[in-house]
Amino acid sequence: MSITLDLSGKTALVMGVANSRSLGWAIAQQLLAAGCRVGFSYQGERLRGELEKLTAPHPGTWIQQADATSEDDMTALFERVSTEFGTLDVLVHSIAFAPRTAMEGRFLHTTADDWNTALNVSAYTLVSAARHAEPLMPDGGSIISLTYHASRQVVPKYNVMGVAKAALEAATRYLAADLGDREIRVNTISAGPMRTIAARSIPGFGGLYDKGARNAAFGRNATPEEVGKLALFLLSDLSTGVTGQTIYVDAGLSIMTVKEGSPESKD
Repeated sequence: MSITLDLSGKTALVMGVANSRSLGWAIAQQLLAAGCRVGFSYQGERLRGELEKLTAPHPGTWIQQADATSEDDMTALFERVSTEFGTLDVLVHSIAFAPRTAMEGRFLHTTADDWNTALNVSAYTLVSAARHAEPLMPDGGSIISLTYHASRQVVPKYNVMGVAKAALEAATRYLAADLGDREIRVNTISAGPMRTIAARSIPGFGGLYDKGARNAAFGRNATPEEVGKLALFLLSDLSTGVTGQTIYVDAGLSIMTVKEGSPESKD
């Protein structure tokens, strides 16, 4: 069964698309298919070529380099949004980073610099983006970000990123409270294991991905397309009563300990 949503006349900014495997791109594809006008920000000129290729078939899109941790870059980015769109209906935050050194060792050995980097890039930038977006959403809007279950349970080698995702989820609730009077919804999607660039930085991710598929209620991992579809719901008027929530799309992995019949259930 498919439901067609019409977002013609709506505007969106998608932050953090790196390539075609990015969950931000999976979300953007759904927005574009629904007729939404979409602008993109990217981190660093090395990513410009890939994003240009992705957006080339979509007339009316635009891209701009922006370091989400730079106040000057963020100001320039949202000035571009104002110039291109006038107002903003949708903001997608698909940004996360922690130094690889913080992922390889014991969490106990996380340095202050790595801690600050991970939480600044992965959580605080949502707060900053929402602050810049608020004046451009006079009639309400929807903001979403992307999280992971390591915010609630320990995932080996995820380390400080698990703490950063927990901070992101808490920030989602506080932002939802702050922006509620403006009818600006703020939610975050907790996706299961996905083969993205970010996943490559997690030591042993391949084993984690395979184990997730075995133990999920569906017996498989969720897909980027399924993440995009949930995002489309949250970014459309179908979700006007939903805010401050962490919503899972993980094929039922987070509800399981281990699945009966899996190798883990026999240990």
